[in-house]
Amino acid sequence: MLSGHSRVPHEKCPAIREVLDLVGDKWSVLVVGTLRDGSLRFSELRRSIEGISQRMLTLTLRNLERDGLLTRTVTPTIPMRVDYRLTRLGRTLLIPVLALAEWSQKHGAAIQEARRKYDEKLK
Repeated sequence: MLSGHSRVPHEKCPAIREVLDLVGDKWSVLVVGTLRDGSLRFSELRRSIEGISQRMLTLTLRNLERDGLLTRTVTPTIPMRVDYRLTRLGRTLLIPVLALAEWSQKHGAAIQEARRKYDEKLK
């Protein structure tokens, strides 16, 4: 569908855009990747994802749950325990997310170098 020179049919563009908006932000991708090995508590997720604020993690988890990509399980203990786990649908997202992470690690230095050269030309 997106390979070669073929065009995406106009009627499919909104659906593609919606999915890319969902998974295109860095926090959603990082949460999905972090949950790849199983369920984690909120505090474990926050410690695992460098730079994410409590508010942003809360919003990201809420959006991923709304979209059916993860489940939130509350255990009524003191203190209350809340665990997050990828759903079956969420697990299908691991293949492209992990491939993107691998690509980023492999090509990140080249991108940084290209940006440096570009910025130098603008000076």
